[in-house]
Amino acid sequence: MIEARGLARTFTGKHGTVEAVRGVDLSVAPGEIVGFLGPNGAGKTTTLRMLTTLLAPTAGTATVAGRDLRADPGGVRRRIGYVAQGGGTDPSVPAGEELDLQARLYGVDGRAERIAKLCARLELEGLQDRPCGALSGGQRRRLDIALGLVHRPPLLFLDEPTTGLDPQSRGNLWEHVRSMRAEDGTTVFLTTHYLDEADALCDRLLIIDRGRIVAAGTPAELRRRVAGDVVTLELADPSGAARAREALARHRAVREAVAAGGAVRLTVEDGERQLMGLVRALDAAGVELASLNLARPSLDDVFLTVTGRSLRDAA
Repeated sequence: MIEARGLARTFTGKHGTVEAVRGVDLSVAPGEIVGFLGPNGAGKTTTLRMLTTLLAPTAGTATVAGRDLRADPGGVRRRIGYVAQGGGTDPSVPAGEELDLQARLYGVDGRAERIAKLCARLELEGLQDRPCGALSGGQRRRLDIALGLVHRPPLLFLDEPTTGLDPQSRGNLWEHVRSMRAEDGTTVFLTTHYLDEADALCDRLLIIDRGRIVAAGTPAELRRRVAGDVVTLELADPSGAARAREALARHRAVREAVAAGGAVRLTVEDGERQLMGLVRALDAAGVELASLNLARPSLDDVFLTVTGRSLRDAA
């Protein structure tokens, strides 16, 4: 659905030349929900603006929704939906009129039926006559998505779709995004600063920093790349910690073993699958286990490892 190679954008001004995006390569398959993460100034917004035809690339090539980004930007625009972070509705205009205008601009056949179906799916029924400014934050965001979907695009870009929403509204919006993919096969490319959103919603994540893609993969794959899982084993007899550390350090999946007090802290590859083997190693060494805890790296740990910054701080 998206294939970009060497996509770059340079800005030149009175303070010199800035390479905002430096040769981005990315692929998005049909039906995927892909998250695009990056600290402020990393090139995330510039890349999104290029892919949505709002900014011409300085170099590189891209095919978006089956159309060449450089040769056929109009074709790209007809086949994508774009929901900006701030939305694009007029507070004084009724929601139904905004939807009807968008449908007419795209030449949608059966406008009334299409709008009614979208309103039912996105829980906007009964709100068409209400001015956009009178809608709640969650309702406005669902209206923004309906505007992006009214012409049935195979690819939808969402820029920070749940910023400013309460937890319940965010959860509801996630369900709507999932339903778009499940019912229509819509491909979704979204930017977000919410790590729980990226984890819960996205099939794959792309992390951009200093204008380049520095990491890509599923949330689980990215966690495994960082440092492995952390397994903490509390011992029934603290005096056996050194013996336990020695026995566990020989296990093939253990990257690091540290004894501290009456516990051993392990860095383990694919910790969940290794737990039984670790317990057996302790039994073989004659060490009695009191408790065990498995903790996986967070996406913020991943972000910190590959960029040197916390995404929470970057937000």
